[in-house]
Amino acid sequence: MSLVEAVPVARRPVKQLEPVIGRARHAELVSAADRFKRRLGRRTVWNISSTAVGGGVAEMLQVLLGYVRDFEIASHWMVITGDAEFFVITKRLHNQIHGQAAGGPLTATDAGHYARMLAANAVELLDRVRPGDLVVLHDPQTAGLTEFLTRAGALVAWRCHIGVDWSNGVTAAAWEFLRPHLTAARGFVFSRREYVPAWIPREKVAIIPPSIDPFSPKNQHLDDDTVRGILASIGVLDGSAPHGPTSFTRREGTTGRVTRSAEITGESLPGPDDPVVGQVSRWDQLKDMPAVMRGFADYVAPSGRGYLMLVGPAVAGVTDDPEGAGVFAECLLRWRELPAAVRARILLVTLPLHDADENAAMVNALQRHASVIVQKSLAEGFGLTVAEGMWKGRPVIGSAVGGIIDQIPAGAGILLPDPRDLAAFGTAVRGLLDDPGEAGRMGCAAQAHISQHYVGDRHLLRYERLFETLIPGG
Repeated sequence: MSLVEAVPVARRPVKQLEPVIGRARHAELVSAADRFKRRLGRRTVWNISSTAVGGGVAEMLQVLLGYVRDFEIASHWMVITGDAEFFVITKRLHNQIHGQAAGGPLTATDAGHYARMLAANAVELLDRVRPGDLVVLHDPQTAGLTEFLTRAGALVAWRCHIGVDWSNGVTAAAWEFLRPHLTAARGFVFSRREYVPAWIPREKVAIIPPSIDPFSPKNQHLDDDTVRGILASIGVLDGSAPHGPTSFTRREGTTGRVTRSAEITGESLPGPDDPVVGQVSRWDQLKDMPAVMRGFADYVAPSGRGYLMLVGPAVAGVTDDPEGAGVFAECLLRWRELPAAVRARILLVTLPLHDADENAAMVNALQRHASVIVQKSLAEGFGLTVAEGMWKGRPVIGSAVGGIIDQIPAGAGILLPDPRDLAAFGTAVRGLLDDPGEAGRMGCAAQAHISQHYVGDRHLLRYERLFETLIPGG
């Protein structure tokens, strides 16, 4: 039995980006790729993460590495394995980097188990990674591989997709847990400058915000009939809604269809023309799903029409997140406690993960159908679901935390100064539901902003510059 598994990546034609980003940006990307291939020589680029499905990092790697394949750059994506205890430890690390003390301080026993599990994974990786290869390790789950790979001659950068722009004793302890594992890294990548711990040399840091792929199943254009067909198929629209087409284009270019249904907790369903407020995210304490429900129940539902959908992955399908089932259970408990009239307008939706492309097409349809998209996170490494919603021309209401601040400029969405202020949240939602004209104007501005700043060519060019600094003589 292997601890480390290779993730298949479908080729994505870079040429399709040109109508979106323009001729000049496309030419710049092609030129940079040619230059990098010459510098890379016989080296291989490795990306190593802890899951291939169920989160933004995995989705983004599928997209970016698909373009890398089209450039014929030698690249592989590997996923490590851990036992249940390992992922409990790394989830606590995740929460504590965000300042949340859940689970209590990490102990020497925790540190030992973390190190042993990654040492076992390293043995298998070292059979594949060669001296001089470039390795990008993603997030705390992989930090403990740094020294093993560096000692073997690999050029290692650690990519941290999470963080907060403040510190306390909890965040400091989390970073001290990771620090001994990261001292050998040749480079570091963060989504925002504010997230970089003070002990990391600034000259080793690259700031690389994440990006969306306009042609992925999650973001590709779906016409109105297909959107309604998919939503009726997965079961979130009233049964009287017409069952239209459910097809979409898979990552490898073939046609897929949404055939699976979602697991839905709800007592009634919206009709095709009912306004819908939606939040799509993992079942994670930091996404604050129970409070989104409470804010809608107390400050949106009493004063007008509208349904709320809280949407996340099937809780058994995300292998590196043991917290998901507990957060979903809390949402279910809070939903049951609501008054019947309000409860009837709130749906808890879990989407199947058997087919990553089908899951993404479901999210696409849900976001395109939403009248308003919300992301009321308490902390957020970046929160790319915001950019995904904005790309679809939807007005987005997000917490003024982390990378959400960077994604929503004035006029292209609404930032909530205090994510715990449910009255302000409800007022913002109700205002957009009651003013479709303003919602439409905001959505148009949002789409233009994401096209300019958060499409994959920008992302790939930043990585090209990082790799140039990692290769000796760069």
